[in-house]
Amino acid sequence: MATRSSVESGQLLLAEPYMIDPNFRRSAVLLCEHDEEGTVGLVLNKMTDIKLNEMVTGMPPFETFVYLGGPVSHDSLFFIHDLGDLLEGSREVAKGIWWGGDSENLNFLISSGLVEPHRIRFFVGCAGWSPGQLEEEMETGSWVISPMDANYAFNSSPAELWSQAMFNKGNRYEIIADIPEYVSWN
Repeated sequence: MATRSSVESGQLLLAEPYMIDPNFRRSAVLLCEHDEEGTVGLVLNKMTDIKLNEMVTGMPPFETFVYLGGPVSHDSLFFIHDLGDLLEGSREVAKGIWWGGDSENLNFLISSGLVEPHRIRFFVGCAGWSPGQLEEEMETGSWVISPMDANYAFNSSPAELWSQAMFNKGNRYEIIADIPEYVSWN
């Protein structure tokens, strides 16, 4: 069972295989912030068919799709990247993964061609848990904690990410990774 001390920012949460909540079914969630005030994460594997410039006006042309980051704050756009200190105001949340940053600086980097679409992911909304809520969900077996790898965020196929991360945990998780999403698919 997970305790408050075992859940940390920068980890990957993997939904148990038969989670009913459609917001998190087969989700891989990067924990961006976890402290006494609660938890904020981004669902990494729910890509929409909406392009960034269709959703956000005032940004330079940038060919990338927006991801659904979770069921909270749908009026907000979040982003993670591998630009490090090149993007002012960003904060490293896991090795090779930074969260947020100055939007004017980001627009300049995009306009200058210094950011390629595979180096940044944009999310509408986020996942959020009140203090103690995530630990309660961990105790009921809703989530599996996994180490985060920057490749999951920037190089993995969204459709394969959950299975890939589950398989990479090894042992019994390799079997869980192969469980079909719907039992009728057996």
